Amino acid sequence: MKKGGAVATLIIIILAVFLVMSARDVVDRFNPLVPQEDVFVRIDKPAENDNGRYKYELTGYNSEGEKKKVIFTSSTQLPEGTYLKVSAKGAYTENYTKVKEKDVPRNITW
Repeated sequence: MKKGGAVATLIIIILAVFLVMSARDVVDRFNPLVPQEDVFVRIDKPAENDNGRYKYELTGYNSEGEKKKVIFTSSTQLPEGTYLKVSAKGAYTENYTKVKEKDVPRNITW
């Protein structure tokens, strides 16, 4: 009986880890311990096709100048050289707004 319980517990742990890894953006969205922050990105490569949407995987910087990986989709293709302020919470991206280069914090170096 103890052996069966241990196996069941192990299977549950493996499934939980798989769920967290595959749906990280969903977990980050509702996790109160993950802070929301603005990440500044520059479109420097073309988007990938993602079922009719345009998917961007970019490296951005928060206002302190720390590197952050940002993944988001758009209904329109954004021209290269466009600057964005992305509202991110871990791997979850809520929205983005276009900003001018002068609005990007000066401590960010591309």
